[in-house]
Amino acid sequence: MRYASITDRLADLGSGKWALHIRAREMKAKGADIIELTIGEPDLPPDPSLIAECQRAMNAGRYRYSNGRGETPVVEALTAKYARRRAGVTAENVMCFPGTQTALFAVMLGLVEAGDGVLTGDPLYATYEGVIQSTGAHRLTVPLRPEHGFHMQAADLEKAITPDCRVLLLNTPHNPTGAVLTTDEIAAIGEVCCRHDLWIVCDEVYEELVFAGTFASPFDNPGLADRTIVVSSISKSHAAPGFRSGWAIGPAEFAHRLLPISETMLFGVQPFIADMTAYALTHPIETSALMRASYQARSNRITAALTGASGIVPLPPEAGMFILLDVSGTGMSGEAFAWLLLEEMGVAVMPGASFGDEALSYVRMSLTVPEAAIDEACRRIRALATRLATPLERRA
Repeated sequence: MRYASITDRLADLGSGKWALHIRAREMKAKGADIIELTIGEPDLPPDPSLIAECQRAMNAGRYRYSNGRGETPVVEALTAKYARRRAGVTAENVMCFPGTQTALFAVMLGLVEAGDGVLTGDPLYATYEGVIQSTGAHRLTVPLRPEHGFHMQAADLEKAITPDCRVLLLNTPHNPTGAVLTTDEIAAIGEVCCRHDLWIVCDEVYEELVFAGTFASPFDNPGLADRTIVVSSISKSHAAPGFRSGWAIGPAEFAHRLLPISETMLFGVQPFIADMTAYALTHPIETSALMRASYQARSNRITAALTGASGIVPLPPEAGMFILLDVSGTGMSGEAFAWLLLEEMGVAVMPGASFGDEALSYVRMSLTVPEAAIDEACRRIRALATRLATPLERRA
């Protein structure tokens, strides 16, 4: 039987990137002692008020069809949120989706097609490549260098641009590195994008998890208003990944042209989840502050525990819920080290290869487990690193 070419373009870009995570879950189900540090799923539950609001909405009959743009309460809440960041935002700039991933997929469908180029940083979040290639477009990479703290440099972006480029897919705060771009860095990147007439699509799901300093966005720069689209959600900010509630905010013409795509895909989000999202965006909820403090403390804990470990260098993040370890000093790639760590020590981390060619020497650890598990994981990682540094004749 015949299949559409999209199935070939995405053949190696789905769950294969999460093979180690899947293997760890299988081992755990069979009773193995596994410390899971793979995916970014908050260990803090959603605030009880959000659950109560979701239940209230369902009991009030808010489970019927919605519309393509979004339910009025959440559209109004999003309009207010982004109008505080930049003047002139109205409901015409807002599109609601079930999660950032769906929003990003729809946005890319609306901006690029076969033959177009999309620029991304490398390392990058694991699903970006699939989102881009699903449209028929191709990815072009901008190296994010450790000597710059993994901050994208405008000069590197300039070098990566080709005549077929249409979009820069930006991610700040960044996954997997935790880098947070500054206002000046964004201005320099934006100037390059203006000169080459590029859209800027900015994934800002970790906006509320910046450890120090101020969050900055191209959306907040009035000079970039006609070319910037933000995608985000409450998954990370409110510890609500399973509710799948996200959005895209961009120019009114963009939202108007994207609406038929949204209506073709799903025709609206669940009203009771939309009401919960509106509540989350309009009430003082401390979830993000609690997570921010916890993740920073855990990052510091890992850094202290693994600094000086044989062949391993922890790279503390500026935001988010992950920390990278440079394992090149062990003589192994991140992929090989991660699999050995799982099979021999029962610690599951993500191989850097899942995040691009620039991450081959790294593994990514999640910060979303309790401190006792963090400490034990670090003990096992250090033990493996010490063993790898021991000459073979002394291991026997």
